[in-house]
Amino acid sequence: MGQPKQTSSVTPLRAMRRVVCFTAFGTLLVGQTAAFAQSISQQPVASHAASQDSRTTNNAAAGFGDEIDVSTAPVATGAAGNPDDAQQRPVTPDAQPGDEIAGSILDEDMRRLNTREARIDETPPVRRAGESASMAETPGIPIGTFVLRPSVTQSINTETTKDGNTRQRRAFLETDAAATLTSDWGRHQLTVTSEGAWQRNISGEGEEQPSFKVNSDLRLDLADDTVAHLTAGYNFYREDTDDPDAIADATQQSDVQEFTAGASVQRDFGILRGTTALALSRSIYSDATLANGTTVELNDRNQTTGTLRGRVGYELSPALIPFIEATIGRTLYDETRDSAGYERSGHSYGAKAGVEVDLGEKLKGEVGVGYERADFEDSRLASIDTATLDASLLWSPIRGTDVNLDLQTSIQPSTTAGESGYVSHALTTTVTHQLRDNLVGTMIGGVIWRDYPTDSTINDELVYTAATGLTWNINRYLDLTSTLGYELTTRKDGDDSQQWRAGVGLKLKR
Repeated sequence: MGQPKQTSSVTPLRAMRRVVCFTAFGTLLVGQTAAFAQSISQQPVASHAASQDSRTTNNAAAGFGDEIDVSTAPVATGAAGNPDDAQQRPVTPDAQPGDEIAGSILDEDMRRLNTREARIDETPPVRRAGESASMAETPGIPIGTFVLRPSVTQSINTETTKDGNTRQRRAFLETDAAATLTSDWGRHQLTVTSEGAWQRNISGEGEEQPSFKVNSDLRLDLADDTVAHLTAGYNFYREDTDDPDAIADATQQSDVQEFTAGASVQRDFGILRGTTALALSRSIYSDATLANGTTVELNDRNQTTGTLRGRVGYELSPALIPFIEATIGRTLYDETRDSAGYERSGHSYGAKAGVEVDLGEKLKGEVGVGYERADFEDSRLASIDTATLDASLLWSPIRGTDVNLDLQTSIQPSTTAGESGYVSHALTTTVTHQLRDNLVGTMIGGVIWRDYPTDSTINDELVYTAATGLTWNINRYLDLTSTLGYELTTRKDGDDSQQWRAGVGLKLKR
């Protein structure tokens, strides 16, 4: 809307003053414009060449082609739209990521698939305010292109076991050793983890439980969004007295050695993600020792198992991927018939559907439901089939608290004469809470249901476990640990068994 017309009241003196002000302001503006244009026109030729070389280098780092049409570059307001002027124009700091300087601001580590491992002689980064001192990673020991992080825990423990009316107590020393070896490569990655435990009784009676395992994983970052994994492992442990296949009245159960190897390939096809995996395992059992000193040969349990698995996922979003999966397996025993005359080699089949969830630090993991079946070559051994519910979730409700939920359904073969096996439903929950910056508490609870077929001569069993522990970070390289645990095995027929264990120790890490 226009303004109403007004009668001018400007006097000649006021008019002259306004003319002088406007003239001075215009002269100043024209002078500054001329000076700016002159400074641009007087830039040396070397500056032009350096700008050209810098732009070429940056374009290469940003992934641009060698041929670029500079005539399509935007021209500043009031400037001529020719290529020479476009090359001489200085780069503005508010350029977009697609501009010429995009490559120059990319740090080398940002283009690496694996972050660099800090060397031992480097100054460690300043710890963030929200990072727990007890969870801070040690600098490790550099070995060529690898970083080794070892730890040793020495503890003294007491254990009480009650099986029916029989009670045993023992005190023992336990040495736990663990190590992680990680590569520091720009592409691909090799990770080797190992841990072992050695026990020695210092009083009382009870079976010692040594163990050792090592696993390796070589990740290969291939072309076209393809990732391959090559794995291998070894696991040694002594069979537990409460195991369904344990030898009754044995003073020392069988030592079990497991060898594993596998390969998998995962590739993204746009919104589809496909995975194919092959796993092999080999189990070897040693003889068990009875109370009278005689041994029981268990080599008829030695077996080799191969499993082929395929999975297809549909990416609704990076945080939600539904999938379907199918598996087929084959088990071969070294001996065609076991000591009781049964042929236990057979086949296994399985299928399930589920969803993968990845919400960052808040929630990640997967849940799946399906069906599994195991058939045996001996017609006297009935097939076992079951519905399965598997879950592996890591949830962090608040900062400093992590909840790990693990649910597994599996078919476990038996070595008891006339028995095919049972279905194992295992639920384990681990809660880790940061009580203070250097104090972490852990609580573990779990239950295992060993579900035997209705026509089995063995009744179902329930195993309850509960444990708690505290870890006090004395300094970056030394922790004080304490544990307290309880296990209860209930049976419909037969005596229940219980076990209590407590211990304290020192953990040295590097």
